[in-house]
Amino acid sequence: MRRIGLFASLLLSLPLASTAAVAQTHAIAMHGEPQLSQSFKSYSYANPNAPRGGKLKQAQIGSFDSLNPFSIRGSAARNIRQRVFESLLDRHYGEAFALYGLLAESLTTSPDRSRVTFNLRKEARFSDGTPVTASDIAFTWNLLKDKGRPNHRHYYTQVLKLETPDPHTAIFHFDSTQPDRELPLIIGLMPILPKHIYEARDIQSASLELPVGSGPYAVSEITPGAQVRFEKREDYWGEKLALNQGRHNISTFIDDYYRDDNTAFEAFKAGELDIWFETNPQRWQSGFNFPAAKDGRIVKQEVALGTPSGLRAFVLNTRRPLLADPVLRKALDLAFDFEWINKVLYGDVYQRTQSYFGNTALSSTGKLASDTELDLLRKSPLPTETLLPGYLAPVSDGSGRDRNLRRQAIDLLEGAGYKIRGKSLFTPSGQKVDLEIMVQRRGDERLALSWRRMLAGIGIGLKVRLIDSSQYQRQLQTFDFDIIVYDYYASLSPGNEQAYYWGSVAGETQGSRNYAGIKDAGLDHAVEALTQAIEVEDFTLAARALDRALMGGHYFVPLYHNPKQWVASWHYVEHSSTHSAYGARTDAWWLNQEN
Repeated sequence: MRRIGLFASLLLSLPLASTAAVAQTHAIAMHGEPQLSQSFKSYSYANPNAPRGGKLKQAQIGSFDSLNPFSIRGSAARNIRQRVFESLLDRHYGEAFALYGLLAESLTTSPDRSRVTFNLRKEARFSDGTPVTASDIAFTWNLLKDKGRPNHRHYYTQVLKLETPDPHTAIFHFDSTQPDRELPLIIGLMPILPKHIYEARDIQSASLELPVGSGPYAVSEITPGAQVRFEKREDYWGEKLALNQGRHNISTFIDDYYRDDNTAFEAFKAGELDIWFETNPQRWQSGFNFPAAKDGRIVKQEVALGTPSGLRAFVLNTRRPLLADPVLRKALDLAFDFEWINKVLYGDVYQRTQSYFGNTALSSTGKLASDTELDLLRKSPLPTETLLPGYLAPVSDGSGRDRNLRRQAIDLLEGAGYKIRGKSLFTPSGQKVDLEIMVQRRGDERLALSWRRMLAGIGIGLKVRLIDSSQYQRQLQTFDFDIIVYDYYASLSPGNEQAYYWGSVAGETQGSRNYAGIKDAGLDHAVEALTQAIEVEDFTLAARALDRALMGGHYFVPLYHNPKQWVASWHYVEHSSTHSAYGARTDAWWLNQEN
């Protein structure tokens, strides 16, 4: 069956599922037709007349010990996948989910998308001058499905067969009895590695060997743990493609790594960094009172986002015996006073998150569950009385000590056999309830410390542990934590990635993003229905069912979201008047040396 996207306004009439091929096309959309015709000149948020050249320095928080983005071992430097490696297709971020030919000049799909054929550009080259061929595609697919990251293995094992009849053609076959219309797009986004380089490397190791790809940039120099320098390739093969017009304008990107964002921000103020993406509302409101910001040399911008709210949350690891109890998890949520947090810490700039798909029709918030949703979730361990109304976040009086919510939490716990002795809470078996939250940013530490004070009011002890980025990533990959702060991104076109975030199999797979350890057969069923739905209504109800199970299980303490992106830059950093639906895309920005 076929899935219709969030913003589709019309239902599409499709022929019956068939393996017969349709005409070659320059692009593919998850829903309907791509916005840009075959004769398009550039992406909507790129300026083909932008000047080229210059050097842009940007901060990264933490450290790195690897240049291999395809392994869960170590902490890989950021932006390597995006700048060094290319895929068969390229994503246009001005649409919900549409891909345009990059390494592949064109593609052909069967009507049910159980088969996709990619026709490679003969001019495509890796950075060492070697042509990109179907052999590289086959090698990459085999390598990543067997030894790649968990998400790679999950997606690429769904390919039943790959044919390479000639050096410039690759034909992927999927299961026609259970068609998933997203799989051709997922394969289209697979990074393509040069066989002659990576057949001699261990793709599963944390390595500082320089990566080799076909992308517009190459890693030219590194200072381990501290800096990565990307240089624009003078011989980049794809320079004249329409999708690259107005993109990759900057000659040199330098990613400088800082232990914390306060140090990084001071570097930005001093002119050592050129651009700053702000996440701290207090700093955004009151931290730009230094000379360069006052006299206009630094420009602040608020970029509107067209995406769902996503889920920033305290993630509760249900693999831990204490947190396996949904009663305790709900009490943790009741004890979180968002109104006080938002007012005191953030100047009331945030909205409380109540849904993974917040601000869209896919959200279950405020909606009673339909019979269809309940049927999808019939195998869920969550009771109907939990799923039916959907999640609504508790609302406090903003005092930070709301007695009503505190009493609700205590009554809930005592009703389940918990007891408060002195100032501490004990489980029905007599275990003291002490938990630990792991953070890697000072701002998150401050937030966690505020929550710790609130939890103390119901007898729960919370240790707040600030650790460095490398250690944080290691413990994250192995699920070695009680609680973390994490941001789950939500797409305009949710699909197969949801199984990687929340699926039962992912919950048992180290390196996945199912950090909460969710195991819910009903939720799995909802994700499956999401990827197979044909009608708009079916797609919407499947997404709401997923949302209902996520939020109703109290696997998270939902935090907050900002409908805008905060960006500050020095005056010579410029961009098109149009931004993508996903916010600022610096691959389309440029440096005006005359400004």
